[in-house]
Amino acid sequence: MSPARKTPKKATRKAAPKRRKRVRKAAPRDDGGKGNLKDVALCGIQEVAAEVLEVANKGALPEMTMPQRSLANVTYDRKTGYFELGDHFKTRTLDVNSVKTFAQTLRLMSLAKEMVSGDDFATKREAYYVSKNWGEARFGEQRESDTVLDDIEGMFSIRDVTRETLRFIPEEHGGSVVGPLTVIDRDPETGEEIRSVCESMGSGAYTVPSSVDHLGLESTADFVLAIETGGMFQRLNHHRWWRTFNCILVETGGVPTRATRRFVRRLSIDLKLPVYAFVDCDPYGICNIYRTLKVGSGAAAHVNRRFCVPNAKYLGVTPQDIIDFDLEDATHPLLPVDIKRAKDALKNDPFFKAQPKWKKAIRQMLKMGVRAEQQAFAKWGLNFVLEEYLPAKLKNPRGFLP
Repeated sequence: MSPARKTPKKATRKAAPKRRKRVRKAAPRDDGGKGNLKDVALCGIQEVAAEVLEVANKGALPEMTMPQRSLANVTYDRKTGYFELGDHFKTRTLDVNSVKTFAQTLRLMSLAKEMVSGDDFATKREAYYVSKNWGEARFGEQRESDTVLDDIEGMFSIRDVTRETLRFIPEEHGGSVVGPLTVIDRDPETGEEIRSVCESMGSGAYTVPSSVDHLGLESTADFVLAIETGGMFQRLNHHRWWRTFNCILVETGGVPTRATRRFVRRLSIDLKLPVYAFVDCDPYGICNIYRTLKVGSGAAAHVNRRFCVPNAKYLGVTPQDIIDFDLEDATHPLLPVDIKRAKDALKNDPFFKAQPKWKKAIRQMLKMGVRAEQQAFAKWGLNFVLEEYLPAKLKNPRGFLP
């Protein structure tokens, strides 16, 4: 007969600590800090187009060179803190095999020039539909237009020009934010200042816009907690956990969008706030959600330096938490896809290969053969996670996984 498990004592609400008086401020930023990137983008587009025309006029085959976007073409240095682009590039030549893709690339660049000049924008879905008026150069499906658009961003990344600078925005909204933070925007018509106080959103939250560099930020928070699931974010917000622990809560909604990552990066770098990640204990939460937030991805290696949060630390849920908080009967078996993802991370991912603590944790998860969700703590009560688990973890932030 196995010994009876010890049930945690009943959780009690802790009194809110006295808030720090210091106000951290961050002014609006220009992308990359390289002057007016609108002009940089326009000049870049014109230079590429002029070079293509010049080569074609000489009777030669024009080329466009862009980086290969994959995990195999990244390097990781713990001092740098994020995935950097390797030295493998691909060349798109105007020949019989690539004439359509070459034309599509130039047409999307032309659309970008039009939008940057006219201060307009297009969603990635709209960019796909715009091509339906391009005759034989039209895209057959959005996956094709997305790929070409990513190639264009890679080509211009050497100038610190991103997809957002070129005025292409995603369909999805950014994450939700609550806590002691004021976001300062401006009315696009009048230029009048608009202050969104994230402490005064009632039962709702501030939503991160598709572009965040033009925002001013003010905060008295002590740290940022990035949360994977909307349900956990809502629970912590409902009970005003952010007020009790004087922090900013950010819902990532799975793998955080580029806008959310850029926003959290600004909180980390510009406001000098620690960032802690709270995600599910499974290979997807660790190897996709957290790793993308912290060091970026292989597909976006050309812009990782602007969208990742190298200072982020992993608060939990960890494999050891399953043992320490007696959650063994609240877990789920690892699926074959989970096992494959974890083993791939150990073998091929530069970040995990460089982190002994993470290799140990992932191997522990594989040995245990289980995964645990954030909601597993509800075994001990709906509010156990906010009254017991998180406070216990926050007592030792030096013990967080890197």
